[in-house]
Amino acid sequence: MKATWEKIDKNIVSIDVEVEAEQVATALDQAFKKVVQKVNVPGFRKGKVPRGIFESRFGVESLYQDAIDILLPDAYTAAVNENNLQPVDRPEIDVEQFAKGQTFKFKAKVIVKPEVTLGEYKGLEIEAAAAEVTEEEIAAELERLQQRHAELSVIEEGAAENGDITVIDFDGSVDGVPFEGGKAERYSLELGSNSFIPGFEEQVVGMQIGDYKDVNVTFPESYHAENLAGKAAVFAVKLHEIKRKSLPALDDEFAKDVSEFDTLDEYKADLSSKLKERKEKEAEQAREVAVVDKATAAAEVEIPEAMIVTETDYMIKDFENRLQMQGMNMDLYFQFSGQNESALREQMRSDAEKRVRNNLVLDAIAKAEGFTATEEDLTAELETLSKSYNRPAEELRDIFTRNGNIANLQEDVLLRKTIKFLLDNSKTV
Repeated sequence: MKATWEKIDKNIVSIDVEVEAEQVATALDQAFKKVVQKVNVPGFRKGKVPRGIFESRFGVESLYQDAIDILLPDAYTAAVNENNLQPVDRPEIDVEQFAKGQTFKFKAKVIVKPEVTLGEYKGLEIEAAAAEVTEEEIAAELERLQQRHAELSVIEEGAAENGDITVIDFDGSVDGVPFEGGKAERYSLELGSNSFIPGFEEQVVGMQIGDYKDVNVTFPESYHAENLAGKAAVFAVKLHEIKRKSLPALDDEFAKDVSEFDTLDEYKADLSSKLKERKEKEAEQAREVAVVDKATAAAEVEIPEAMIVTETDYMIKDFENRLQMQGMNMDLYFQFSGQNESALREQMRSDAEKRVRNNLVLDAIAKAEGFTATEEDLTAELETLSKSYNRPAEELRDIFTRNGNIANLQEDVLLRKTIKFLLDNSKTV
């Protein structure tokens, strides 16, 4: 097989491939064995028609497409590998010659991985992120725990206050016309949760049991339902119940109830330690993001649209998987969010483009520094995953290998190695 290529546009190459006549003959033999099983010729059992009779009756040309389908994938892959090309999309194939006794010639036009012109990536200045835990942060965490362990009591008299859970009926309309999703009965709403349209909850504050009230609001301009965005609406509201939270006291008994510690001081010390550990991890992640962003901003690369589409496809699939883990599917999500797939893809596009750009730049840095994902790196990564999933490392290796994901795991290891290199060679300011 012969294969030559030339660049015909930015990130687009044309590959000319010629496959020997001997391979064409072999492919025609394989095509005949496949096709002959499906044809009926009087006087012969199915699958037993001699080759000569088949060709005289149907013509050898009837085998060409099947033979091309047999030859093309391997020939294209071999041509790509032989010329060290990295396609990022399916090729456009143009068959130029195929006939019995002749070579098979075809042209493949394909988008390839773009070249990256690196800028400065060593000695980048990264701001230090604070990892100290304040008394205010500990107090806020304790208040969240109090809220989680609060007891609810029904209020018989008095007005609804911020923080109360109210049970209401509401019926919304725009210009006197009801709209879909604007009506509910005995709906539980926590005042101050900001889960409703801005201004709604504030107007429920002060209502008493049995009260009726018209709540006037305006939908945000960015509201997901386009027919309501920016529109003024009126909700007829009736208040049925008020439930008020009773927070537990912050004392040693509270510490015993929510932890394994006997005193509040011991629990606060442990809480401070865990918050510090979390903030340190978040600070390290922030530094990683910052150093990658700076290295990427200093580089030049033109990203093919196909790579952004592929990454968006991956993100959509990952999002769908996470929804399924929560007992939801895409149809339900679109129904609740008012979005459709097109809107979701557009929403994810900028993140997809950033991911592609970052990965291309990190890959270029890894090549410039001669980094590889060694067998030792892969083994260490599998050991880490083994602890997370509580499964033997070799079993995980087999799973990744069978699923064809071992190369992806190696890429992840290489990316993290490169990010660590950038951090180790950065300056904290």
